[in-house]
Order: sequence, then C-alpha cells, then structure tokens
Amino acid sequence: MTNIELHLRIVGVMLFALLGLNFVLPRRFHWRDELWRLSPINRQIFIVHAIFIALLLGMFGALSLIFAPLLTEPGPLARLVLGGLALFWLVRLLAQWLIYDRALWRGKAFETSMHVTFTLVWLYFTATYSAALWLNLEGVTP
Repeated sequence: MTNIELHLRIVGVMLFALLGLNFVLPRRFHWRDELWRLSPINRQIFIVHAIFIALLLGMFGALSLIFAPLLTEPGPLARLVLGGLALFWLVRLLAQWLIYDRALWRGKAFETSMHVTFTLVWLYFTATYSAALWLNLEGVTP
C-alpha cells in the first residue's frame, strides 16, 4: 500500500466517523425543537438535505476506504473523481470560514475547538484528494 492509499483510507474512516456524528448532532443541537419553528417546506428541505449529506458521506467514505487502489491508478475516471472530491472539500473548507458567523465560535472554548478541528479535517481531506489527484496526473502508479 502506498502512502497516498493509506491517507485515502484514513479519510474514508474519518468520513464514516462523520456519518456517525450525523446520528448524534440532531440531539446535541436540538434539531427536533428547532425544526418545528420552520415552515413545513423549509423543514422538509432541511431533512432531505441532511439525509443526502449523510448518504454522500457514506458513499465518499466507501469510495475512499474500499477503492483507494483504484483511485491511485492513473486514468481519467480516477482523475475526475479525485478532482471532484478535492473541489468539494475545498469549498467545504472555505465555507467553514466564509459562511459561519465568527460570533458562533469566538470566545467560546468548545465551539472554537470544534471550529479549529473541523478546519483541520476539511484541510486534510482537501490535501489528501489533491495530492492523490496530483500523483494521478503525474502518472505515478502504486
């Protein structure tokens, strides 16, 4: 197993951990109470989006964990997938800093630690998929 395959598999495990968090977060953030304040259409949109995000985390996790060797084999499909995943996590990294209001975490120890932790997680995901793409473009084989 190459270094990049190992990192892709680590990302896969981390994505499954994030998937697991999706079963904890609703209680932690009181989604049941919060969602009832929304209009029915917005509530349903939120629920559908949450389900699809969880589904994507599982699919990205399975892809990275199980198919890491195929992602490292030079070829157009692997490049497209790696490029898409690198872009996806780069945009998520940027969203961490450009969309979330700093007032949500500044001056609050737990929230700041979570902000920093998730910044590092998104950075690791972006770097891993970008490095795998770079190696794939260079024609480096496992």
